[in-house]
Amino acid sequence: MDTDDFFALFYILKLNRSEIDLKAITISTNAWSDAGHAVNQMYDMLYMMGRDDIAVGVGGEGGILPNGTIMPNVGGYIPIIDQGDGTAGYCRYRQAVPIGRGGRLDIDSNYGFRKSFLPQGKRKYSPLRQPTAQQVMIKTISSGPTVVFLLGSHTNFALFLISNPHLKKNIEHIYIMGGGVRSQNLTGCCPKNSTSSCQTTECGDRGNLFTDYTSNPYAEFNLFMDPFAAYQVIHSGIPATLVPLDATNTIPVTEEFFETFEKNQNTYEAQYCFKSLKIARDTWFDDHFYTSYFMWDSFMSGIAASIMRNQHNHQGENEFAEMEYINITVVTSNMPYGISDGSNPFFDGRTTPKFNLEINGVHSGHVQTRLRDPFCIVKNGRGKCQDGYTKEVVGPRGVPVRVAVRAKPNQNSKTALDREFFVSFLDVLNQRENSGLFNFSTQFPHYSGKLHKPDFRGKKLGKNVVFDMDMSAGDFIALIYILKLPVEEINLKAIIVSPTGWANAATIDSVYDLLHMMGRDDIPVGLGDVFAMNQSDPVFSAVGDCKFNKVIPQGSGGFLDSDTLYGLSRLLPRSPRRYTAENSVKFGAPRDTDHPELRQPLALEVWDSVVKSLHPGSKVTILTNGPLTNIAQIVFAGKNMTTVIKASDILIVGGHINHDNTDKGNVFNAPSNKFAELNMFLDPLAAKTVLSSELNITLIPLGVQRNVSAFPKIHKRLSTTKKTPEAIFAKRLLSRLRSLQKTHPRYKHMDIFLGEILGAVILGGDSSVLKSTFDFKNIKVIATGYESVDGQIIIDEKQGKSVKVLENVDHLAYYNVFANTVNDEKQSAVVGSFDEQRRVWSAPSNRN
Repeated sequence: MDTDDFFALFYILKLNRSEIDLKAITISTNAWSDAGHAVNQMYDMLYMMGRDDIAVGVGGEGGILPNGTIMPNVGGYIPIIDQGDGTAGYCRYRQAVPIGRGGRLDIDSNYGFRKSFLPQGKRKYSPLRQPTAQQVMIKTISSGPTVVFLLGSHTNFALFLISNPHLKKNIEHIYIMGGGVRSQNLTGCCPKNSTSSCQTTECGDRGNLFTDYTSNPYAEFNLFMDPFAAYQVIHSGIPATLVPLDATNTIPVTEEFFETFEKNQNTYEAQYCFKSLKIARDTWFDDHFYTSYFMWDSFMSGIAASIMRNQHNHQGENEFAEMEYINITVVTSNMPYGISDGSNPFFDGRTTPKFNLEINGVHSGHVQTRLRDPFCIVKNGRGKCQDGYTKEVVGPRGVPVRVAVRAKPNQNSKTALDREFFVSFLDVLNQRENSGLFNFSTQFPHYSGKLHKPDFRGKKLGKNVVFDMDMSAGDFIALIYILKLPVEEINLKAIIVSPTGWANAATIDSVYDLLHMMGRDDIPVGLGDVFAMNQSDPVFSAVGDCKFNKVIPQGSGGFLDSDTLYGLSRLLPRSPRRYTAENSVKFGAPRDTDHPELRQPLALEVWDSVVKSLHPGSKVTILTNGPLTNIAQIVFAGKNMTTVIKASDILIVGGHINHDNTDKGNVFNAPSNKFAELNMFLDPLAAKTVLSSELNITLIPLGVQRNVSAFPKIHKRLSTTKKTPEAIFAKRLLSRLRSLQKTHPRYKHMDIFLGEILGAVILGGDSSVLKSTFDFKNIKVIATGYESVDGQIIIDEKQGKSVKVLENVDHLAYYNVFANTVNDEKQSAVVGSFDEQRRVWSAPSNRN
């Protein structure tokens, strides 16, 4: 669900419901957005438009068995070719999508405008209650004749078609945005008057995979995310209309359209769309935005709506595009067919192909495995892989599809808008009928963006601490605990977050919200690298491999729940601070945006500011609860930034010391690796770097974490003490983890997050009360590139680094200390919840 998807959504919602009545939306979870962030943004957009009646489906926990049996509610997180029995899996195709700035981070947050503009309604993601994509499709299509719009990858819909052949009769037509048939990419071309030094890149390619055109110059992103799924849709026998790059390349967002749009923002939805378009332009990587950004999904919606107004028009005549029938197929594998090279799970190592596919057929060749797949690379030539290519073919290997080939010019030559659809798009978005009800500021007319910062004058602040977190559920509870410790003992200077662990980068907004709740808007938050060390692509660093974090489930008990704090993130007060895509030339951006002062700082920048703020001779203690990516970056940073850390202490929550080959680790989705702990496994090279450095390290390993991971005991202690707002939230989160663990097997690992709180308690606790004992061990971390051993810790008396290791802690004392601290009324929340904000912002008499 990227930016142009909601351009299309708003266009459809504004049309007369007697012509197009949108009944349901399902979210693609294996492309440009992440499920948890996408579904909550969708709920908010529908709430703004007064359309809470529209069903929204996302994800699902079903799998595909080795024999090809498709279980109910497959979530669509993994392309069909790689789908197993869960939601964890490799990013074969999705790794072509950038993860950080300019990619999923900006889409998940809509560049920062999602939280600042959209109103917040009552609907939200909730674990095991959220309707799945398949449930919503089945219910909607079962009810009668249905037209389907496909604006992303085809995984969800292909799974529906394969699993529910009896419902095909209810699908009247499929409209698809994606593919490229005869298209020629306009991006990466040299100007006509350019010098010989200009080097073309993807210029003239059929596709638009700008991150991997040297391997695959033929595919378009939507179909490339799951070529086999797209093949099933195109070859389903259901009438289809394709709006490919052939047509969208002829309707770029021109400067004239942009300026006209800027002057015509008469509805909330028009404002939201323009804000999004403007920040996309302002953060564009070069100066060719107006020839590189096109009307993609919105154009398809306009074409579809125009065709549907005249249902007897079989040739697809419409106001906005010229149409043509073309015989096409979708390439799913590369010739020669019938090979077995380890790239194709449908055939490799199987006596009978999966889904009974034809031996030596079109699906039996080499399947692109990753970015820069060596099979695909042609020296000094164009890449040869065609996975996802909507290829024009002759004969029965293709199917006739109605294809938009070019955008129609504006019939009114006196206007600056040179395409007919430009006029319709702006008119529809700005019409008063079916327009949005309110945005965030008009939903709450007495909204205050006041920051809450403490006054520490007259207090002698305690130990300087930086908290490095990967934004798992346990990390948020640990953060609450740290913020409750007396500032005279623990002075939390900064937080740095690592998106290489349990949550996606946009979840940083929940960190800001929790700090706002606790009155600590003074604490800076830095965003770390989105890739584990050496996992970003050497050619295009915005993309990279998921070799390690592929073990984290995409759905329940994984990213979906971490990104939404198990459905509870929207209970937190909304902070004025948030991630934004705002940027500055000062930090290497091609241009300043409107508000460069709102730029999200990076982890190393925040660390540098902490170092500069210290008095001479001062130290910093780092508590790290996730992969050691950020700490390794600090180790590798310049001298000024590392001088302080060498004299400081680091508490590492993670690692597993295996004493007798019977005590297993917790990398539960990598069965070949029996003894690693997840924080070490998720970035083993970073772990090796840190644990072989000169730093003063205390390790809190998995074994001792497990000793204090009893949900009933910690829950009981929280229930028998006074309840501060933060204690209520912590108890609610822990209760949900416990309930889910008992309810569904996807949540069996929830006690992992309880152990993560231990580091915070050790940081601020009295060892005599906790009865904590330590020992020194010489250890090494394995980082060889082999999944079966990476991240494992071994004892090496000769070459290992001497590390202080927590051996034991009194678990009852631990539970008591934790519960008493979070329930202490000192340093308690200044804003208890979003509901509290809602009441204050809705009533003028209560305004602060």
